Amino acid sequence: MGNGDTPHFLADGDAPGPLGFAVHAPLFSPSELRPLVDELEAAPFQRSRAGARHILDCKAVAQVAQDPRLSEIASWWLGAAAVPFKATLFDKNPEANWLVAWHQDTALPMCERREAAEWGPWSEKHGVTYAHAPRRVLERIIALRLHLDDSTADNGPLRVLPGTHTLGVLSDAQVHELSLRVQPVACMVAAGGLVVMRPLIVHASSKLNDGAPRRVLHLEYATTLDVEPGFKLRVA
Repeated sequence: MGNGDTPHFLADGDAPGPLGFAVHAPLFSPSELRPLVDELEAAPFQRSRAGARHILDCKAVAQVAQDPRLSEIASWWLGAAAVPFKATLFDKNPEANWLVAWHQDTALPMCERREAAEWGPWSEKHGVTYAHAPRRVLERIIALRLHLDDSTADNGPLRVLPGTHTLGVLSDAQVHELSLRVQPVACMVAAGGLVVMRPLIVHASSKLNDGAPRRVLHLEYATTLDVEPGFKLRVA
């Protein structure tokens, strides 16, 4: 665990509160994870150094995203029925050992580009159109990170700055200032466990130190794909 990082566990029965994240003990057994891991390893994804984007069309991924254990948690956080719209595989290992600086997740996959105040800048990632979305939309999104390996103090766990999701969309300078002032929390969980996070919470991860892989299936949910008039999320 990095300097100043403290572990945190929020039980399933606790109400979503001001922290902006929660850690769940394993929900999936090793025997349930194995077919998912096997299919992810065999799938012909377009891969990058960090993993693979836009994999919700993978049958095993779609089944997990719609599993009642996950959809009920996502719905509970969103306050309405949750619809999965995006899946990403993060694959940190000795051959692809990377770090992520403190940031927020503000870009969403969109069906089409439309110029409007508070939307943008726009970009394209692996053939999918993305837009940085306004706060009011991002506050209606939740991410569930299903761990395929144990997340430990030494293999680059997700770290968050609790409560920072309440501050809106921040500038790089504001994110940096918060990283110096707010006590970080390392989200450590066994394989099959879950980290739930608001996209606006400031978060980061370090390189792994012990050589143990850290694979995470990152799933994003919304209450509707039509997030605003004229703006529709793309399923990716």
